[in-house]
Amino acid sequence: MPNNPLSWDIFGYYLYLPFSFIYNDLTLQNIEVLQGIVETYSSTDTLYQIFPLSSGEGYMMKYTLGWSIVYSPFFFVAHIIALMTDYPADGFSAPYQVSIFIGSILYTLLGIWVFSKILVHFFKQRIAIILLLLTVFGTNYLLHNTMYGQNSMSHNVLFTFYAIVVWCTILWYKHKKFKHIILLGVVCGLMILMRPTEIVCLIIPLFWPDKSIHSLKDRISFFKLYKKQIISFACIVILIGLPQLIYWKLVTGQFIYTDYGNAGEGLDFLSPHTIDVLFSFRKGWFIYTPLMLIATASFIILYRKNKKYFFPLFLFFVLNLYLVSSWSCWWYASSFSQRALIPSLVIMAIPLGYFIQALLRSNLITKISVFIVMGALVFLNVFQTIQFHKGVIPGDRITKEYYFAVFGKLSVDQKTKDDLLLINRNIDDKEGIPNLEKYEKRTLYEEGFESLGNSIKQSYSGKHSFKLDSSTIYSEPFVTPYRKLTDKDHVWIKVQAMIYPTEPSIENPTSLFVCFQYKGRPYSWRDFSTSKNPLPANKWSEISMYYLTPEVRTKDDKLNVGFWHRGKLPVYVDDLKIEVFEMK
Repeated sequence: MPNNPLSWDIFGYYLYLPFSFIYNDLTLQNIEVLQGIVETYSSTDTLYQIFPLSSGEGYMMKYTLGWSIVYSPFFFVAHIIALMTDYPADGFSAPYQVSIFIGSILYTLLGIWVFSKILVHFFKQRIAIILLLLTVFGTNYLLHNTMYGQNSMSHNVLFTFYAIVVWCTILWYKHKKFKHIILLGVVCGLMILMRPTEIVCLIIPLFWPDKSIHSLKDRISFFKLYKKQIISFACIVILIGLPQLIYWKLVTGQFIYTDYGNAGEGLDFLSPHTIDVLFSFRKGWFIYTPLMLIATASFIILYRKNKKYFFPLFLFFVLNLYLVSSWSCWWYASSFSQRALIPSLVIMAIPLGYFIQALLRSNLITKISVFIVMGALVFLNVFQTIQFHKGVIPGDRITKEYYFAVFGKLSVDQKTKDDLLLINRNIDDKEGIPNLEKYEKRTLYEEGFESLGNSIKQSYSGKHSFKLDSSTIYSEPFVTPYRKLTDKDHVWIKVQAMIYPTEPSIENPTSLFVCFQYKGRPYSWRDFSTSKNPLPANKWSEISMYYLTPEVRTKDDKLNVGFWHRGKLPVYVDDLKIEVFEMK
């Protein structure tokens, strides 16, 4: 069990439960309670799981509430235990952590059980056992569902729910019973509520084959024949989604709210990162889970051997891959291989099974040769899982050069990491001076405000400066797209300026800010604030800061540098200078 299962993303999924049933504060009006919990249990380094409401009153949960509903039984059990013992009944103490962790294990076991039933439905027991072993030990399921409390993440439950969707679909098309369509509706509704892009799961029941269906017209007639059950299914899915719509309406005034609280993240449907998702050394599915390359190619065999299943399964594979690839943070933070594709392993096992079925009917030499290759791929997956565990393979910074430098190794020296990994974006670029030995410096922009200035009362150089006051709270920002800064993955930016406060800066705060904008919306904001860095009044002072560019959403995202005045009395700024440090 990890030190605290209720941390990071899981912390964000879980917040609905304690703040609904213990604190009665779904808009987090009393943010100090949450801050105290984070301090007590070390749940997260930053509160990225919430974001402030536009009204300025309270905060909104970043994630949808599906996960909280799925784990609510274990929360209530833990709450009863906490009330009956000396543990704090605060929603985050040991009983809650242990209960959620046990719940995760139960979901894992349920998923494996239902998955096994699907495999036995399609294949002989021998092939089903091989597929089960390949899925568990030959893919990133091994790490993300068994280690570090990762089984508490959404992909574990989604794997289980996909197995239930496929199994219930099989049962409903066979028996046409209400109980199967109701369970199917509940599970599909919960999946979409957990992650809205899982709406792709509807492809499975909508396009599953039936002996009476030979065309689209037949399928429409088939659904009309069972329209009461189909309508019941649709109503259940919609009803399960209602709590989220109500929450959004109460908190934002809108029934549908698609803002993720960070303009730097989102779905980019017109520019999916499919090649990176599959083939990049940073997080390529086929690089770190190469068994899935065979599974994907096996759709050809599925088409030849059982064409009626090819269309729904391949359509799901393509659309699901498209949705996963469309997320701007396509590497899905610190993880091993593509964790967002773990739920689809349920589907991928079916074409892979037809490949193994064909393999077992081939000649002995082919059979032995291919099984040796597959065994090697399983070994590679297990070995790379161990590398990940030992920190040889980091969660999201790998390059092609680093991958081959540590290939087959269980240890790595710091110099190799420093030289070959992508930049560490977890470092604090707001404090201190970064090591810029490997960078070349160039001046990007200098502004003495001789033409843009609005004051001649004070100036550090020349005759003009820019005056900020209650009527002019922003300077004209410097703006340039990322593609004009560099063609590399990052640069460091140094911004410096002279500033002249007319009153103590703590009481009359001004910020020198740097950020990027996606379609006019800012993200990755950093600033040098005079409220936190006091400056003397009636005197020119130099201020400066270093800024590491973020993982920009598009190369056209714009760098913005400027001043923001939040006080009432005048502040003068002069001699703005922006320097760029680019890797040699």
